[in-house]
Amino acid sequence: MTGRPTAAVLPPSLRARLGLVAVLAALVVAGLAVLYAGHSQPGRVDSWLVAPTADSVRPPLRYVAETLDFLGEPAGSALVVVAAVAVCLLLRRPRAAVLMPAGVGVAVGTATLLKHLVGRTIHGPDNLSYPSGHTAYFTALAFVAALLATDRLGLGGTAGTSLVLTAALVAGAAMGWAQVALGAHYPTDVLGGWCTALAVLPPTAWLVDRAADRLADRSVDPTADAGRREHG
Repeated sequence: MTGRPTAAVLPPSLRARLGLVAVLAALVVAGLAVLYAGHSQPGRVDSWLVAPTADSVRPPLRYVAETLDFLGEPAGSALVVVAAVAVCLLLRRPRAAVLMPAGVGVAVGTATLLKHLVGRTIHGPDNLSYPSGHTAYFTALAFVAALLATDRLGLGGTAGTSLVLTAALVAGAAMGWAQVALGAHYPTDVLGGWCTALAVLPPTAWLVDRAADRLADRSVDPTADAGRREHG
C-alpha cells in the first residue's frame, strides 16, 4: 500500500502540455545558441527591436528597471526565494518549497553554463550575455508560483497551463525589458533566458515529484526496501 500525503507540484493534467513546451523551448535555446555563438554585436532581430545602450530608459522607468535588476542579483534573489519558500511552507506545500530554490537554481545554473559554452558577449569580451540569467531566474520564480496557484485554485488542463505560461510570460517580459533597457542584454538573450527556464522547469518539477513520491512510499511501507535488499 502506498500513499501520497502531498499534492504533486506538477499536476498530471499539466505534464504533457508543459513537457511539450519544455521541448519546444529547448529547441529555441539551442537554435539561438548556434546562431549567436561567439558574436559580440546585436543581430538583425536585436537591432530591429532596440539597440541596447546604458541610457535607454530615463527616470522614473529607469528606477523600475533597476529594481527588477536588483531582484535578479544574488542578494535580491536570495531574499525573494527565501520569502517564496516561506510562503510555500505556510501554505503547507512542501514540494513547492523544494521546487522554488531547486527550479531557480537549475534555471540560473543552466543559463550560466550556456553563457560559457556559447560565448556571446556584450559591451566587452568579459560580459557573457546569452542567455539572460536574470530573465531565466524571474521566469522560473513565476513558473513555480503559478504552479502553486494552479494547485490552490484546483485548475488543470488548459486553464492550469494557461495560468503557468501567462505568469512566466509576464515575469520574463518584465525582467527582459529591464535587462535590455539597462543595456545588460540583447533582446535575443532575453528570449533565450525565458526559454531556458521553460525548458528546465517541467523536468525539474517532475523529478521533485518522483523523489517525494518515493519518500512517501518508504514512509508508508518501511519494509519494502528491506524486502528488496533481501531478494537482491
